[in-house]
Amino acid sequence: MTSAAHRGTALVVVDVQNDFCTGPLAASRGPGDRAVLSTVLANTVRAVAAARTHGTEVVFVRFIGDPAHQGPAWRRRDERRGRPTRCLKGSWGAEFAAPLEPAPGERVFTKRACFDAFLSAGFERYLVGRGTGHLAFAGLFTDVCVDSTARTAFQKGFHITVLGDCTTALHTPDEQILGFMRRLYGARVTPHERTAVWTRHPGEEEAWPQPPRKPTALRRASD
Repeated sequence: MTSAAHRGTALVVVDVQNDFCTGPLAASRGPGDRAVLSTVLANTVRAVAAARTHGTEVVFVRFIGDPAHQGPAWRRRDERRGRPTRCLKGSWGAEFAAPLEPAPGERVFTKRACFDAFLSAGFERYLVGRGTGHLAFAGLFTDVCVDSTARTAFQKGFHITVLGDCTTALHTPDEQILGFMRRLYGARVTPHERTAVWTRHPGEEEAWPQPPRKPTALRRASD
């Protein structure tokens, strides 16, 4: 992947579905989480609106967890833990949480019992075909599907930005996983309000004029 051919930015919205952020299965995550998830949903809706206004492409990813798509290890894990199956195909739980909804013409990619969006049919091919080289992430969960997708993206040469207030972790403290992504993937982490930052390809920052530096003698005199 060459940087010259992949300069565009896409906002990737990951698994903001009813079973993950509203309703009884989402509530089972534990006390207090419902408020966090509501905030993540509201901020993600704002980020999507800002991307559309700015002319930045929005790509949606959704999870389908039907047992027919699960591998043996996945099924065994769920059986041992007694976990309910989330996001069954055609169910309310698998739908995007209102008021989040793809606009006409926006692409939706489906993950079938997997975490990484690059395992969904056509995801990588579509991004490469669009000349996308920078992915801004919003959605659920930071330490599961967002991280899995960001890790593959980084290894494939994409630049990574995470909208820190448009995601939350499931198993680890938010700052821990966000710090991990900063260190390992060189990810930028920024709030959704900073639209001018996250809609800009990181490579463009190098071309921005820098504040003039004071002459060496003056710097030493003022130290």
